[in-house]
Amino acid sequence: MTLEEVAAYLKVKPQTLYTWAQEKKIPAAKLGKEWRFKKSLIDEWYLQHIDRKFAEVIESVRAKTQNDSGAAD
Repeated sequence: MTLEEVAAYLKVKPQTLYTWAQEKKIPAAKLGKEWRFKKSLIDEWYLQHIDRKFAEVIESVRAKTQNDSGAAD
């Protein structure tokens, strides 16, 4: 995903996402002059930023994601 796509996905400003990428606060790869993001890594990073009181919900989402990706193999 491009920086603009991820910014829209997370509903943050592209400049904020750019700063996070430069400061290695979000998983990203710089290819030439452009930042690129893998959606599965962004989703996992996002889950890691949700309050621990929702741990059961997070584990449920992770299990469903793993089951869905395993079914496609």
